Amino acid sequence: MELPRLLVQLQLLLGLSSGAVINRPTVEGKEVWDYVTVRKDAHMFWWLYYATNSCKNFSELPLVMWLQGGPGGSSTGFGNFEEIGPLDSDLRPRRTTWLQSASLLFVDNPVGTGYSYVNKSDAYAKDLAMVASDMMVLLKTFFDCHKEFLTIPFYIFSESYGGKMAAGIGLELHKAIQQGTIQCNFAGVALGDSWISPVDSVLSWGPYLYSMSLLDDKGLEEVSQVAEQVLDAVNKGRYKEATALWGKAENLIEQNTDGVNFYNILTKDTPMSAMKSSLEFTQSHLVHLCQRHIRRLHRDTLSQLMNGPIRKKLKIIPEDCSWGAQATSVFVNMQGDFMKPVINIVDELLEAGVNVTVYNGQLDLIVDTMGQEAWVRKLKWAELPKFTQLKWKALYSDPESSETSAFVKSHKNLAFYWILKAGHMVPSDQGDMALKMMRLVTHQE
Repeated sequence: MELPRLLVQLQLLLGLSSGAVINRPTVEGKEVWDYVTVRKDAHMFWWLYYATNSCKNFSELPLVMWLQGGPGGSSTGFGNFEEIGPLDSDLRPRRTTWLQSASLLFVDNPVGTGYSYVNKSDAYAKDLAMVASDMMVLLKTFFDCHKEFLTIPFYIFSESYGGKMAAGIGLELHKAIQQGTIQCNFAGVALGDSWISPVDSVLSWGPYLYSMSLLDDKGLEEVSQVAEQVLDAVNKGRYKEATALWGKAENLIEQNTDGVNFYNILTKDTPMSAMKSSLEFTQSHLVHLCQRHIRRLHRDTLSQLMNGPIRKKLKIIPEDCSWGAQATSVFVNMQGDFMKPVINIVDELLEAGVNVTVYNGQLDLIVDTMGQEAWVRKLKWAELPKFTQLKWKALYSDPESSETSAFVKSHKNLAFYWILKAGHMVPSDQGDMALKMMRLVTHQE
């Protein structure tokens, strides 16, 4: 689609300002966006859509914040236009948008992601603690300025590395509410295909691929050997080395599987040699990883949309800030934290009574379900044995169909959803089931 035509369509569908969308109630259909300076030289961008349910006011529906992975993947771009926002990347209305059941807050975090940016290279976040600290500044500013959301149930939904960030952010938010420094109705976190325990994912790659006829005996042996090296590095606290070995394991899988797609094993990945990147990289072993995992979220068509019509619509993006341009630096600065597990943080959330939902796509490799189940078994939560003993129950996205869409198990404040026929990006692959799951988690079904 040509850019002028794109822009016209965008203007018609969304409106040029942050005012109301045509033919919708004045309060509902509204969008607002802004920057928050979370630290000196560190500026975080957020974009809020008020819920557009024909029967309910936004005040009767929850507020969902969506966090993308990477680190360096943009929520305002990928999560919004490729997964759960009101429009797809061709600016056509999305039938399964979550906006019909919740207000949506997209945040480009850590700083440097998407439209977020830093003025100096030393302002990038280096670890989860800094990521969570930055988000506390943003959330305090947001809720102070948007008091209409103070009593509305607030959920953090996430994907991939966003799940690791959601866990850390969720715990800090719970503490801030207890201390009275932030006021909001925090209702829980949902960890989607989440990088909670990286080593458990890596250790399960070989067995998972082998069981799916995507590795032979020799390939399984090679992948398992490097997975053990990753485990050894993590156990010794050598996290940068573990990140490099993680990349080595991925390369071995790519060679042995003839290029399996890490995000959906039933599709073929684009050969890395065919992927062009305009980004500069500072460390050779990160080149391949950034191309595979960050560039994938910033495909040329999405970049053109975000740096063209959307940028014009928003009006507040600095001239020298290009959407996604700092993504690789975000990834590189977090590499020392990348392979660290945060199972203990999930335990703290559960012990504190915070609602925790884990959901995973059946066809995901990078964060496969076997790996997720492995770290859940390691939880020290006192109620875990009762959760484990429960039988799951089937879910159907279409009440008229007998086709199973998912399974779920829930006990007290922990729930686990097994989403069938979905890869890493669950809402992209199974939009109906993802929407149903969100409604179940937020007690709307």
